[in-house]
Parts: sequence; C-alpha cells; structure tokens
Amino acid sequence: MARALTSLEQRIDAWARRRLDALEPDGRRRLLVELAVFVAKQAWACVFGAAMLVAIVAARLWYPDDAPVARTDALVVAAVAIQAAMLLARLESGRELRVIVLFHVVGTVMEVFKTGVGSWAYEDGGVLRIAGVPLYTGFMYAAVGSYMVRVFRLFELRFRRYPPVWATAVVAAGIYANFFAHHFLPDARWILLALVVVLYARCTMHFRNHAARPWRRMPVLAAFAGVAFFIWIAENIGTAAGAWIYPDQADGWQPVSLAKLVSWLLLMMISVVLVTLVYRPREPDDALTPAGAAPRRG
Repeated sequence: MARALTSLEQRIDAWARRRLDALEPDGRRRLLVELAVFVAKQAWACVFGAAMLVAIVAARLWYPDDAPVARTDALVVAAVAIQAAMLLARLESGRELRVIVLFHVVGTVMEVFKTGVGSWAYEDGGVLRIAGVPLYTGFMYAAVGSYMVRVFRLFELRFRRYPPVWATAVVAAGIYANFFAHHFLPDARWILLALVVVLYARCTMHFRNHAARPWRRMPVLAAFAGVAFFIWIAENIGTAAGAWIYPDQADGWQPVSLAKLVSWLLLMMISVVLVTLVYRPREPDDALTPAGAAPRRG
C-alpha cells in the first residue's frame, strides 16, 4: 500500500482541487491547471536527481581544484547528505530506501565494469572510490530509483494488461547481462528492446494528478521513452559539467549520442522491475474508471 502524501504534496492537491472546482469542466484553463500540477509533481518526484545535478554542476563551477578534500569525495559527502535529508523529511520510507540501495549496488557494479573497459571515465583524485569509480556515481542510479518509487506514490499508478512480473524480471536480467556481455559477444540490445515492446505493447498506465478525478491514462512504452529522454538530458548536463566523459568527448564536450536513448530505455526496464519489489503493479479499480469509459479487464 502506498504511503500517504506529505504535507507539501497535500497542499498541491488541495490547490488543484480549489482551482479546478472554480473552472469550467472542459475549459482551456482547466487543462492548464492539470498540466501545471502534473509538471509540479514530476519535478517534485525528481528532487533527488535534481539535487544531485545541482551538486555536480556546483562542484565543477565553484569547488577549488586544490581543496584539501577532492571534488569527487566532496560529491560523495553531498550525496549522502541529500539521501539523509530525503529520509529525515520523510520523502522516502525505509522500505523504499531498500530498493534505492539496490539501485545503488546494481549501478556501482556496472560502473566499475564499464570504466574498466573504457566505456567512460571519471576524473582522478579522492579516496572514496572503488576501482577508480567515485562512490557518488552510485547515487546517480539511486536518484533514478528515488524518482521511480516516488512517482508511483505521487500519481497513484495503476496498470491495465501489465505483463507477468516473472517475464519482466527475465527480460530485465537479460538487459543487465547484456550491458556486460556485449563487450565480448554480439550485442543483443535490439532483440531485448523488441522483447520489451512485445511485453508492454498492450499495457496502459493509469494515473491522476491530484486527489480529485479524473484519472488519465497513457501507454507504458510512451512513459518509458519520456523518462529515458529526460535521463539523457541529465546525462548531457553531467558530462558538460565534467562529472564523467565518454571517449568521443575527450577532445572537447559534445552532446551525448542519441543512441544512448536506447540504453536508457532498456535501463528503465530494470528500474521498473526493481520498483515492483515495493509497489506491485495493480489494476485500476472499476470504481476509478474515468466517466464514460467502459471497465475493462487486462
């Protein structure tokens, strides 16, 4: 069962309810209010990742190169402080934290391997690192986990025709293995992407922006693609700030290849499977079906 909204989240809901009650049912201003609430809640769900990006950019712009504490170590301290603040403010529960820590471990293992084979590189210096990988990098994956668990709660996500969880877990395991294996074996990402499309092609996500009706819905694959795009934007900000670089950026920064969107979309599959450890996919209640829509079973 999802936790109750925080006081700030309740205020956003209350504001939306007051504004919508005062507007025409089908007016343009009503749609703008709906959009404003959606954007506000999405931004609020991203607070961990946004704070990490701010810390990374600030460290690059203002942190002294000759400081007694290396920049990468300072970022580890900042990341731990952000995580502690999320818990103290009760923006994440202990149960959600366990999944976020799992994101951290899964990401760090991949980081150690990928930097070892030269897929990307981090600046030298600091002691808080494993095999040359600064420990703050795991928090970047944890930020994705934080977003995923929070968006489930903020939007009360429900799913129609969600694929069998065991099948999604098998494909996610294959995706994770391919991130390593494609350096030695033929790359299976396009086969795995096709499997993701087959699994989720008929699945729709139902959500609501606020405590009042109506419920909205969208294809899950569209949601995956949207989140992958914004992670790609964040990746461009991170590489521009010098947090890490790809080989083709060694002679000067350039935008991250759009081909990385496929990698991030596949990562979304792993993320979703991990989050289902906390929030099991639930069918929409028939009572919550939008007015005028016939109840359907997946």
